[in-house]
Amino acid sequence: MNNKDRQEEELHSLSEVMDRAADVARRDQVAVGNILDAFGHASFVPLLLVPALLVVTPLSGIPAFSSFCGVLIFLISVQWLAGRDHLWLPQWIMRRTISGDRLGDALHKIRPWTARLDRHTRKRFGFLFHRPFRFLPPLACTLFGALMPVLELVPFSSSLLGAAVMLLSFSMLTRDGLYALIALVPVGAVIWAITAVLL
Repeated sequence: MNNKDRQEEELHSLSEVMDRAADVARRDQVAVGNILDAFGHASFVPLLLVPALLVVTPLSGIPAFSSFCGVLIFLISVQWLAGRDHLWLPQWIMRRTISGDRLGDALHKIRPWTARLDRHTRKRFGFLFHRPFRFLPPLACTLFGALMPVLELVPFSSSLLGAAVMLLSFSMLTRDGLYALIALVPVGAVIWAITAVLL
């Protein structure tokens, strides 16, 4: 299998996504463009999973990191929802970098958790992946990505929305609709947090 074929091959589990991201993290500095090249420009769901996973790690403590991940999630999901064949990102995003060591450490911390999710997945609630319901997960990801920069000052809201995007993406990757329903839990927590701040 050549490098391009490997990039475009279909991934079916969080562990496979994590392995691919960990390969990229071996660099001294990892640019968004490196991640896009590693997964392939047509791999919308795995590419959506990467920023969603990162925003629930300690990396979310970096100023504006959650907002940047939200912008990425929005751009990826809105293009997927629009039916594009290949993802396009502006060059200023493609050039943004993070330390490979820092990225690798963050991935290592959540690896046991993602492996547990893989072990408990199976095909459930398949109706969620057919019309008209199949448009709801990418539509929700688009909305949550747009909200993340706005809500960054609300404690834990970005990480909770990132968790919701991760669960929705995971459900689409594995065709396990249960995780799409579980994504309602962090969304409910965000609504509660916003209400607590405003009232």
